[in-house]
Amino acid sequence: MHAALPDRLPPGPQASPALLAQGLAKRYGARRALDGVDLRIPAGAAFGLVGANGAGKTTFIKCALDHCAPDAGSVALFGAPSREPAARARLAYLPERFSPPHYLRGAEFLEMAAGLAGARFERARTERVATELELDPAALDRPVRELSKGMTQKLGLAACFLPEKDFYLLDEPMSGLDPASRIAVKAILSRLNREGRTLFFTSHVLADVDELCSAIAVLDGGRIRFHGAPRELCARHGEASLERAFLKCVRGEAAAAGG
Repeated sequence: MHAALPDRLPPGPQASPALLAQGLAKRYGARRALDGVDLRIPAGAAFGLVGANGAGKTTFIKCALDHCAPDAGSVALFGAPSREPAARARLAYLPERFSPPHYLRGAEFLEMAAGLAGARFERARTERVATELELDPAALDRPVRELSKGMTQKLGLAACFLPEKDFYLLDEPMSGLDPASRIAVKAILSRLNREGRTLFFTSHVLADVDELCSAIAVLDGGRIRFHGAPRELCARHGEASLERAFLKCVRGEAAAAGG
């Protein structure tokens, strides 16, 4: 039987942050996708990056993971430059548009993902994680092309959760999931954070962000408009709802009131 992960003590104040972005900039032609972004995420934090479509969230993640080169600035993961492969070894990543090879069976994909992550594939444990994610273990023997959007998303989440990593970076992790599956994923994320793992995720569902995150950043037009606790954003704009506080942050008081 796979042993339970040990609880981890929170990192000390001198520990390197899980992610440190300084002056990060990226242009696509005349459009500034990122315009001098500074962001510090302590190790062990549960952090949410929120913003409207086109705000720069996915571009930030791609630059942070060396999937594209920034025009200026730098990103470090646990104190090491993110462009170094070793810096990313402690991290699990789920992209927003997750599309595994359609010709593989679910278990074949997870075995391949485990190998790439330097982990051993264990069928019994894989079935337990699938069940925890509300994914029928029988789906692991079906070709990916036969799986629904929600089932495919759970497969991607399983690929992230099966290796034991220190940092989970998830871009819209609950996209396409039904309510029961969303609850299951949030329970797993909460447990991982209690164990001392760092969470960084994007979401358009601000209720999920409010429930899971101790800190958030609002990205708008390639710039950070707010960085702090969700309740601090609500207090700043005099709103009980994080959604309405977010609207006031990115659109202004009058526009949010009219919405």
